[in-house]
Amino acid sequence: MDVLWAMKVFVRVAETGSFSRAAETLDVANPTATTCVRNLEKHLRVTLIDRTTRRFRLTEQGQRYLARAREALETIARAEEESRLTRSELSGHLHIETTIGLGQSLLSPQLPLFARRYPDITTAVWLSNQPQNLIEEAIDVAVRVGHVENADVVARPVCDLQYMLCCSPEVAATLPAHPADLDPRLCIGNLSEERHSVRPWRLSHGGETIELRPNGPLHFNSGADELVVAKAGMGVACVLDMLTQHHIESGSLIQVYPEWCATERKTLYVVIPRSRLGSAKVKAFTDFLFEILEYRRQPLDSQMMIQTRRARSG
Repeated sequence: MDVLWAMKVFVRVAETGSFSRAAETLDVANPTATTCVRNLEKHLRVTLIDRTTRRFRLTEQGQRYLARAREALETIARAEEESRLTRSELSGHLHIETTIGLGQSLLSPQLPLFARRYPDITTAVWLSNQPQNLIEEAIDVAVRVGHVENADVVARPVCDLQYMLCCSPEVAATLPAHPADLDPRLCIGNLSEERHSVRPWRLSHGGETIELRPNGPLHFNSGADELVVAKAGMGVACVLDMLTQHHIESGSLIQVYPEWCATERKTLYVVIPRSRLGSAKVKAFTDFLFEILEYRRQPLDSQMMIQTRRARSG
């Protein structure tokens, strides 16, 4: 019996909570996964999983063995990846998950550069505003906004984000001087994932706080789509600054009421399953992500100064 393979099958069964799901992710037949775990139990002379037609539960011995098996597999994975790095062999499949807005506005425009830099890595990107279970779905790395609480993953903060108000130059020319006087029908709404209701805008300046409730004809659960209709002159959008910067730099959108700050802030994280921490592919992508965000992480005023200097030097 291949003990290492059996250990890998057992860990995948325990993580997914299903023999059939584990078999699917490992690309083997369901009976093969079941037999593999049974042979491992015979080899160890212990019962790792209590299973009936209605329940699936790790035994006490199974829980202990799972922890040790994970450590062993992670050690082996790191050793293999370090060996590949030594030979400069970055290849294989890389599965990435991120939100629709970040995927469309941030990753997709930059991934051709990553593909040219690492031509032997096949990158697959899954866009969803509903976070997936990285382990069950065999995702190598995720780029997410907001706090991450999961003992099975490591969340590394990349940068802080804030919301900003923006619209087309034509709409900006018609806006009142104070944001409290904004017509709610001119505000493009962002939908809450939990209740499918429109989130209110809470803005503050100099000790004054106001709340606006968008009531226009269009609402989205994607900041990227809000920007599309804002550029079309449909109103004002309140979107994360990282998504708006290149539109503002191009002049297709204008930041309005810049002295008013949204009270809600976000943090961008790169999230990695612990089992993938030693992966050379994941490290290459993480380093690339920090690299492309180095410019975007600068304050907008600093970026505009850089753009001005570039224009003058040109």
